[in-house]
Amino acid sequence: MKPSLRLGVSQSLTLTPQLRQAIRLLQLSAAELEIEIREALESNPLLERSDDREADGTPPDAGSEPAAAAEGGADEAPAAEERGDERGDDRGEDRIEDHAGEREASAEDWPDDGAAGDWEPSSGGGTPTDEDGFEAQSAAPESLQDHLRWQLNLTPLSPRDRAIGEAIIELLDEDGYLREDHAAVRAALGPGIAADDDEIEAVRHRVQRFEPVGVASRNLAECLCVQLSELPSDTPQRDLALRLARDHLEALTRERARLPQRLGAEPADVEAAIALLRGLDPKPGARHAGGSTDYVVPDAYAYRHEGRWRVRLNPACQPSLAINRHYERMAASARDAAGTYLRGRLQEARWLIRSIRARGETMMKVAQAIVRQQGAFLDYGPEAMRPLTLREVAEEIGVHESTVSRVTTRKYLHTPRGTFEFKHFFSVGLATDEGGEASATAIRAMIRKLIDDEIPAKPLSDQAIADELKARGIAVARRTVAKYREGMNIPSSSDRCRLG
Repeated sequence: MKPSLRLGVSQSLTLTPQLRQAIRLLQLSAAELEIEIREALESNPLLERSDDREADGTPPDAGSEPAAAAEGGADEAPAAEERGDERGDDRGEDRIEDHAGEREASAEDWPDDGAAGDWEPSSGGGTPTDEDGFEAQSAAPESLQDHLRWQLNLTPLSPRDRAIGEAIIELLDEDGYLREDHAAVRAALGPGIAADDDEIEAVRHRVQRFEPVGVASRNLAECLCVQLSELPSDTPQRDLALRLARDHLEALTRERARLPQRLGAEPADVEAAIALLRGLDPKPGARHAGGSTDYVVPDAYAYRHEGRWRVRLNPACQPSLAINRHYERMAASARDAAGTYLRGRLQEARWLIRSIRARGETMMKVAQAIVRQQGAFLDYGPEAMRPLTLREVAEEIGVHESTVSRVTTRKYLHTPRGTFEFKHFFSVGLATDEGGEASATAIRAMIRKLIDDEIPAKPLSDQAIADELKARGIAVARRTVAKYREGMNIPSSSDRCRLG
């Protein structure tokens, strides 16, 4: 049987190098984009920062590609991921005003009431001026282990006990507790030292008296007892507080009214002992657990001007690149290997500039769509957040849903109510009795407000919160309330029960 040939027509999507680059740049954060730009500037002689050119007095090249738009131009072209060419699309859609013709922000654009913050956009790379002649420096924070190790080295101990102390300190968690057993301590010591349980406990008790007092404890009761034992013996109700911490800690939140009878003490004395306990530190290591503060640079700003919400990209997050004119002329005239190399680099430079410009345009469109959809949140707060999905924004701005997903990752929008990741404005909706929908974010805000306004002596249960939301027209199951409450790190009603 002879093989037969069949002809057919099929469609397939091929990602060109330019499109791959545009997609990759789209999902980078501002910091990652800056690293990418620096690497490109070092490796490609055809690329230069346009602000460097202006500083050198070189006039801009009309034939080179425009730099990434700092604002407004987002409405002139769709995302590079959604098109085969890099030409713009001038569709006239109803969008929030964004001063499309402007290049940089001016002081007149910002309201005088401070609603949009004290930020003033810059035209360059966003580097702060060092007026004092010193670079801004912050000392590396001292970790709990470093703080305890310093005290250990000042304590007169044998080399063997000091090694045991080192092992204990290394095994502490971020709250300062020793959750590991003696076997783990022995394993941390290594084969050179074989310590028994009594030796380990003796050194652990020494470490517990280090500052902060109570570290290396096994549990909360022991931690509180160590702190109480370090108080002067004549501290009022210290002994009663020790009994409470050692034997009745669970009853503090569940059966507090019965404690005077159990302890054989006066109610006033029990309350004084409880007040003494509440003045202790349940997590002695937490104060040293925090690392250096991470600051978020917003990619876009939402601000009210002339009664309308507007959006502007942060120029510091939009690199401004241009083509080096000298090397561009060489690439056009040279016919040797050097010319071939320069022409290849020229094409790469143009691709990169177009991709960065498309990234800024798409980010601007998404930010505008978010502000349009969540104007009530900007006006009234989290309880007014409306349900919003990636698909809705994608359909509104004419891109694929995956494009919106990439843009909303690690991109931040500054608003008068704070700085939020783009993803913060997206949430599913739950049906209401009126036939509309309430976003999960709004429901979380309502739950938090109900708990903040509750009577401390009578905290609301999850079922009571669900009933209150239902009375407001939002049908939420008790388990949903519990899930949202736990997601916000809010304790249960029994744990929130506090008198006085």
